[in-house]
Amino acid sequence: MGLRTERQRHDEAARGGRWAVELRGVHRRYGRGASAVHALRGIELALPAGTFTAVMGPSGSGKSTFLQCAAGLDRPTEGTVALGGTPLTGLDENRLTELRRTRLGFVFQAFNLLPSLTVEQNVLLPMRLAGRRPQRHHAADVLARVGLDGLGRRRPGELSGGQQQRVAVARALVTRPDVVFADEPTGALDTTTAREILALLRDAVGRTGSTVVMVTHDPVAAAHADRVLFLADGSLVDHLDGAPAAAIAARMTTLTPA
Repeated sequence: MGLRTERQRHDEAARGGRWAVELRGVHRRYGRGASAVHALRGIELALPAGTFTAVMGPSGSGKSTFLQCAAGLDRPTEGTVALGGTPLTGLDENRLTELRRTRLGFVFQAFNLLPSLTVEQNVLLPMRLAGRRPQRHHAADVLARVGLDGLGRRRPGELSGGQQQRVAVARALVTRPDVVFADEPTGALDTTTAREILALLRDAVGRTGSTVVMVTHDPVAAAHADRVLFLADGSLVDHLDGAPAAAIAARMTTLTPA
């Protein structure tokens, strides 16, 4: 998507208050006193619904902590987080778990499939955990969408790495989540398969209006996003809209804290 489209969506969301992900003054510290580690330092961010955002930064910049706080997997030391207008900061663990099961999808580098379950059972697991009646035809539809039609009865160990990541994407999409959080989803894949997985995430934005937030170290992967955010030493220091991989890579080489 081009620069103009991303800016239009951002402006429309701002006028209508339709933010998919909001972090306001978010700090995350580990430890106390002089030895405390400041993983996030006052993150201010609002992402419009129906967009694809990549988050990049050097090792130790706070990318993983950012994703965990944004997804409600970790609580900020200071500040607030909201998803689709729902504040996460004050929710107890049971309500946070319910929200994650019903409104969020997750894709990880390591796939995180259950080897004892079939592909279909892995895909339907989020629906079971959310207390919804699993619908096999829905699993079949999602598997067909990710290029795994007819493989629902196989187990993860019978599939290639790329196919397993497709199962993970199908599992993330089966509940039609508001937001999909992806942590290095192409890190263990070859170039061709990585491009196919990124196309599936891109399709989730265009087809269902989901919002995708992806942490990656790869400028080529980041170039599939509408916007790339750059973290350095726990702070957001820059962003690029609709940028090619070369421009993203060049910006990465000059990152310094704000």
